[in-house]
Amino acid sequence: MLRTLRIALLSVMTAAVVLPIVNSSTAGAADDKWESLFDGKTLKNWDGNPAFWSVKDGAITGQTTKENPTKGNTFIIWRGGEVGDFELKLQYKIVGGNSGIQYRSFEVEDNKWVVGGYQGDFEAGKTYSGILYGERFRGILANRGQKTVIGENGKPTVVGSVGESAEIQSKIKNEDWNDYHIVAKGNHFKHFINGTATIECTDEDDAARASGILALQLHAGPPMVVQFRKIMIQRTGDRKSAAATVKKKD
Repeated sequence: MLRTLRIALLSVMTAAVVLPIVNSSTAGAADDKWESLFDGKTLKNWDGNPAFWSVKDGAITGQTTKENPTKGNTFIIWRGGEVGDFELKLQYKIVGGNSGIQYRSFEVEDNKWVVGGYQGDFEAGKTYSGILYGERFRGILANRGQKTVIGENGKPTVVGSVGESAEIQSKIKNEDWNDYHIVAKGNHFKHFINGTATIECTDEDDAARASGILALQLHAGPPMVVQFRKIMIQRTGDRKSAAATVKKKD
């Protein structure tokens, strides 16, 4: 009887030790799916014009001034490789002008730090934050609040709504930190700002891009400052497409 009790007690103690180890391992595997693209201190793996890009206050910072303008839109490019299907989360703050997050994009030939492709827009104004814009790539693909399908002619058709533009704008903080979330899966794209859906788009055009580079935009025009921090990506099954560098599509 005593021997039986000892065996039972040993079994309970073993289970108590083993179970937490298994659970901890499972949780760690889930956390590992998210990758940080910015260390908060340096521009490691990022490539942009040092006249405009730096790290300030723990954030990737792009700035133009009256004395130091950019002649055209310029980008800081993540050199960690192409991405296909993914979720991207970051925080941004903008003072003046407009900016955006390039994804599945391409570098424009013979133009250093110039990028084209899908872009999650945002601005200091009240119209374009959250839209899907095709930089050098077919123009506006979904205005804020729209659910669109891009046909074989490269033109978007509105097929529904994800919300009212003015209501979405009311959720965005002016000259303060906002959360931007982009989901790209197959030919389907979703944008969110501060947890609110801003667009949904399905790209059925032959020009649709299955993969490409990531980049952050500093827009030409009046002086502005844009900052990015807490940049995280979760790859959900990358697909390779043609070369990342293509010519501008009219």
